[in-house]
Amino acid sequence: MLAAFGSQRDRYQTAADLQTFCGISPVTERSGKSKWVHVRWACPRFLRQTFHEWAGHSIGFCDWAHSYCQMQRTRGKDHHAAVRALAFKWIRIAFRCWKDAVPYDDARYLDSLRRRRSPVIAAVASQVLT
Repeated sequence: MLAAFGSQRDRYQTAADLQTFCGISPVTERSGKSKWVHVRWACPRFLRQTFHEWAGHSIGFCDWAHSYCQMQRTRGKDHHAAVRALAFKWIRIAFRCWKDAVPYDDARYLDSLRRRRSPVIAAVASQVLT
């Protein structure tokens, strides 16, 4: 993570800056009445792949990550698009932990999802019951 984020905490002002730099955030192009979204090409591909793999591996270890990825799949996204969406979320979480210099706490994140009434919580609850 230190290689991805760096040791200077003021390098990235927002999580979106990091998401854009590493290539996880999609690019939306518009021309006239046309609009298309594609993967970011101008980025460090190794870093993008690192976040993609990290998110993919988290699916097996983190209930909310698994539920979120399943929700993306039911919305019609293919596997890699769902994992990229999960990586997008993980970067925001890791960025906040990095900025505040605190370790990630799964229970704290789940409480945050409950307070915001996220649909991921309902998916996690139904996954635990089955």
